[in-house]
Amino acid sequence: MKVTKISAVTLPISDMKKSVDYYSKIPNFKMVFGGTDNQFTSFLIDDVEKSYLNLKLDKVRLPNFGRIIFYVDDVDDLFAYMENDEILSGLGKLESKPKDATWGERFFHALDPDGYKLSFATPIGD
Repeated sequence: MKVTKISAVTLPISDMKKSVDYYSKIPNFKMVFGGTDNQFTSFLIDDVEKSYLNLKLDKVRLPNFGRIIFYVDDVDDLFAYMENDEILSGLGKLESKPKDATWGERFFHALDPDGYKLSFATPIGD
């Protein structure tokens, strides 16, 4: 018996419209439930295996939540896209430019509208 993947992560958020607008602009995040006027929204991240990011409207959230790490096919292209997209750059914040890490990933950090820490990474090497 073993754990094989994360099926979903649910984030308590303070403004559904801002969060839906933000996550809707990230490539391959497909809204499959809810929306800007709902209390709960789900985004499908569909590739080889399905995973979900859920947003739950809740004015109270825990500080220092941690970080969600998403693998992407080209971290530099995604960074350029997010930096140049008015909605993503207006609602969130890019914390770092892409860089190579000693653990074998190229990554950058961003904050969503509620200040959740996101990392986008691509494995390097082999």
